[in-house]
Amino acid sequence: MSQNETVTINILDKEFQINCPAEEKPALVNSARHLDQRMRTIRDSGKIVGLDRIAVMAALNTTYELLKVQEKEAQSSEGSSDKLSRLSGKIDDALHFCRQLEI
Repeated sequence: MSQNETVTINILDKEFQINCPAEEKPALVNSARHLDQRMRTIRDSGKIVGLDRIAVMAALNTTYELLKVQEKEAQSSEGSSDKLSRLSGKIDDALHFCRQLEI
């Protein structure tokens, strides 16, 4: 059974403490860096103002990309079932992470 640990991440200069299994810490930190980078890009474009709107746009962009990959992989016959399972897991993780940001 894995031990949970509290991980401190920073997104757009705001600190968040997220509880996650110890073995998932590297993935969480990586996800946070990726999200921070995406949100900074959106913010720096100057077209979207407000943390909530920036977060929604980053989530929409990421979800769109994941769904396009899922669609493409679904059309591929070789190993598509396994790939879809992994992608679905990644989407679930991303959605869980977004829910944590709401807290």
